[in-house]
Amino acid sequence: MPKKLTELHIKIFADGAEKASIMELAKNPLIKGFTTNPTLMRKAGITDYEGFAKEVLAEIKDKPISFEVFSDEFDEMERQARLIASWASNIYVKIPITNTRKEPSYELIRKLSADGIKLNVTAIFSLSQVRQTRDALRADVPAIISVFAGRIADTGVDPLPLMKEAKALIAGNPNFELLWASPRELLNIYHAEEAGSDIITVTPDVLKKSANIGLDLEEFSLQTVKMFYDDGQKAGYIL
Repeated sequence: MPKKLTELHIKIFADGAEKASIMELAKNPLIKGFTTNPTLMRKAGITDYEGFAKEVLAEIKDKPISFEVFSDEFDEMERQARLIASWASNIYVKIPITNTRKEPSYELIRKLSADGIKLNVTAIFSLSQVRQTRDALRADVPAIISVFAGRIADTGVDPLPLMKEAKALIAGNPNFELLWASPRELLNIYHAEEAGSDIITVTPDVLKKSANIGLDLEEFSLQTVKMFYDDGQKAGYIL
């Protein structure tokens, strides 16, 4: 039987931008932090970035939360990053590993980290990017290195070996945490634990599936049959 989520070493961060969901998950002791991004915020209908962030920060003061810059120019990224970091001490500023022109962000990462700003370096897909991010970060400043393991899996590549190697690359510094990003299913939490990841981001939909942990598979089979039957009845199908 798999371990309960509370028995795992990995920290679970909630990923999303629905304020009501964030507030509800903040009460859950299983949730150790939060992440969001411009795509999730746009999907949630947020038009006032700073207003939304400050509303959330007024309620969440004791757990890390990541907000992302949204410029494609490094000077403007830096301005946004410094502004975002000024809002609260529990903020990690998300910096994409490159801009849209594939120009790496390492110099910006180096500059912000050197000034003591906690970063969440995001959209990482390769070990080379992990290594260069590690080298750009100031060793005594906390940072999160977010590898998009779920999207790597979407290419047909098993992300588990890569994540294990990524963890080995940063294992010498306790201030750096490896984040398994974009999980697709509940099992990925256990994969991330096996890889030695420090954090995994989980959407509310994936988190709800934790109710199935330890469920007898034949009982699960029966529940599934009942679901198909009930939906067929509700639809009123006839042949």
